[in-house]
Amino acid sequence: MLRRSLIALAGAVLISVPASAQSPRALRVVMHSDLKIVDPVWTTAYIVRNHGYLIYDTLFAIDGKFEPQPQMVESWTVSDDKLTWTFKLRDGLKWHDGTPVTSADVVPSIKRWTDKDALGGLLAKSTKEMAAVDDRTFQIVLKEPFGMMLKALAKSASVPLFVMPRRVAETPVAQQISDTTGSGPFIFKKDEWKAGEKVVYVRNPDYKPRTEPPSGLAGGKVAKLDRIEWRSIPDPQTAVNALLSGEIDMIESVAHDLLPVLEKDKDVKVVVLDPLGLTYVLRYNWKQPPFNDVRYRRAATLSLNQKDFLQATIGDPRYYKECKAMFGCGTPLETSAGMKGLLESRFEESRQLLKELGYDGTPIVVLQTSDNPVLTNLAPVTKTLLERGGFKVDVQSMDWQTLVARRAKKDPVAQGGWNIAQTAAAAVLLLDPVNNHYAEASGDRSQFGWPLDEEIEKLRMQFIREGDPKKQLEIAEKVQTRILSEGVTVPLGQFQQPMARRTNVTGNVVSPVTVFWNVEKK
Repeated sequence: MLRRSLIALAGAVLISVPASAQSPRALRVVMHSDLKIVDPVWTTAYIVRNHGYLIYDTLFAIDGKFEPQPQMVESWTVSDDKLTWTFKLRDGLKWHDGTPVTSADVVPSIKRWTDKDALGGLLAKSTKEMAAVDDRTFQIVLKEPFGMMLKALAKSASVPLFVMPRRVAETPVAQQISDTTGSGPFIFKKDEWKAGEKVVYVRNPDYKPRTEPPSGLAGGKVAKLDRIEWRSIPDPQTAVNALLSGEIDMIESVAHDLLPVLEKDKDVKVVVLDPLGLTYVLRYNWKQPPFNDVRYRRAATLSLNQKDFLQATIGDPRYYKECKAMFGCGTPLETSAGMKGLLESRFEESRQLLKELGYDGTPIVVLQTSDNPVLTNLAPVTKTLLERGGFKVDVQSMDWQTLVARRAKKDPVAQGGWNIAQTAAAAVLLLDPVNNHYAEASGDRSQFGWPLDEEIEKLRMQFIREGDPKKQLEIAEKVQTRILSEGVTVPLGQFQQPMARRTNVTGNVVSPVTVFWNVEKK
């Protein structure tokens, strides 16, 4: 009841379903958020990443065992000194406009990705040059060996390396693209896109899937659906009613307190496609006071605990667990290093520290999403805990895509900026200090909050050069300790997010990303 009382329900009207969408090969889905941004490199929002996987393809992809496999690449070689990597593209790759995909498209796509992504940035530091050799061949020449090359090119979030046409890929990373031409298994119907109502994709008839069976994000991307509609129904209860009545076919992320209703219906199946789940994270804005001062970040962290967040957002203990580990629980680099005394809501110590700092009572602006059930209740809990710790808090509510755009702003709070933003990240994408984009502390290159810490960055480079698992764990412990002491990221617990679908829908691949190849509707 606590969780439901906190949810900000935005009343929704079910949209009439056009005849074209009633086809057995048309799928109607309620995603975790509306789509308002279409550039999956400009933002790390998962809804935009999911959009990217439908319309773009990747050079490599992570399979069901979390190993990189070739996707657009047909073959590759590495020189004996490990400095020259030569890649050859599969034959027959085409853009949605019918023109061929070439190496001249790939090279700027890699460059735009390395300008944004944490792991990509480390690859860029190790790269001497990139060049197209011919239409299907390109090379990456390194200054020093980079052992995570294939894992970098295959990573799935928060910024995957989506290959775009050269004219699009040459857009500066700070500028959003508007041309959505891709080469993936589905085509984005921009003419049917109505923000706040629906997003439409149709099958790409020219796409040639790989011959391997699908595994994770790798293997054959066989588009078995003619049409996919993402329907916007922000009210969780209304979405559930639509699924029960058959007006929609799938809900990507079901509000956990509504799962019992769906579990009782014989025509609905509840599935967990990402067993490792997600991790809640809190980020401070290092650009604006008071959190440009590490002492204020430490005071705020003293007030927090994980259980309150997990109970208010998930509620059902079958689907959550407290996890004081930056790199996930149940993973090779799970560690509690640096966690002693943290996330225990030590309110008196927080109030005392604020008194010593002379905190003037200026409200802390906490961003809240109103239309993403699994995130909505984070901000109210943050407000309660921080106020008990001596802060004044102003929660500002907005839809998720507006929040994503706002958290990218570095402006002062009075000019539309912010102090605290929270989200959830797939735990499988946070497994080490290099892939975990919330471990990066390179200032303006970092994720929202823009933490800057040279020691963390040196440790991350050490990790990428280290091949001994025992020494990698030692480095990970140092990174985690530093992240916590400096207030780079605060982990707030781990949870699973079930999907619900009508029983006539099958084929979703087990993956931390919701994708729609291999899905059938009978």
